Amino acid sequence: VQLQASGGGLAQPGGSLRLSCLASGMTSAINAMGWYRQAPGKQRELVAASLRNGLTNYGVSVKGRFTISRANDNMVVLQMNSLKPEDTAVYYCYADSPTEPEAYWGQGTQVTVSS
Repeated sequence: VQLQASGGGLAQPGGSLRLSCLASGMTSAINAMGWYRQAPGKQRELVAASLRNGLTNYGVSVKGRFTISRANDNMVVLQMNSLKPEDTAVYYCYADSPTEPEAYWGQGTQVTVSS
């Protein structure tokens, strides 16, 4: 499975950005798709995940502001609203499969929230 992420960039506090991630390859084996992020000096943390059964999970700090949606089982879109400077991080798309011991990761995309 290969993951191609797009989107991100620079936004002002209170603004919005959108991230997309498209999976290719053995996408039928994918269960969860979503995003993690890592800020400088901090551990990687879950942002949002979309499971094949329709359930979604969100990190505590983004609940109510970010929305993850999934299309065709191989694409996820993360709509980020009401952005805060603390949302600044490198965002990584990921996908996992019950048949694989490790998750798949896309290239990181920078999100910077600053005035």
